[in-house]
Amino acid sequence: MPISELQLRPIAEADQAFLRELYATTRAHEMHQVPWDQAAIDAFLTQQFDAQHRYYQEHYHDAQFSLICHQGQSVGRLYVFRGPNTLNLMDIALLPEWRRQGIGTRYLEALVREADETGKSIRLFVEATNPARRLYDRFGFVVTGDNRVYLQMQRAARTSFAQDVFA
Repeated sequence: MPISELQLRPIAEADQAFLRELYATTRAHEMHQVPWDQAAIDAFLTQQFDAQHRYYQEHYHDAQFSLICHQGQSVGRLYVFRGPNTLNLMDIALLPEWRRQGIGTRYLEALVREADETGKSIRLFVEATNPARRLYDRFGFVVTGDNRVYLQMQRAARTSFAQDVFA
């Protein structure tokens, strides 16, 4: 699918139900392993999403909080905070049926290009078992920290000079 068929648009209050649903899909595997009934799982996921959303809004109020849309349909989210020296990929998530189609790769390519053009590094946090970690490895991210829940990964900016010399 050409990236031109995808659009980013700012999240709005009306998107909260979709964002909660999307968040739940990112925790589905984990939730299948707990001995809770569906009501308890739903309550837990709602609480977790609300806490995460509130934290992001309070601590990264200048971030770009975007929905990834295809023909007007929300299919994912992309959250990026642009600091003075670092692009922070806060989150990229897609509905299960939209995963493994190259969408994450395309947006990561765009962020890498932006980082290289502006001389900024990119930082992200990912669970060690998240399949997206292979994607980050391919893009040259290296583990720079481990808090036992998430790995911090970073990719230094590559200037055109360094790319030409080391290519």
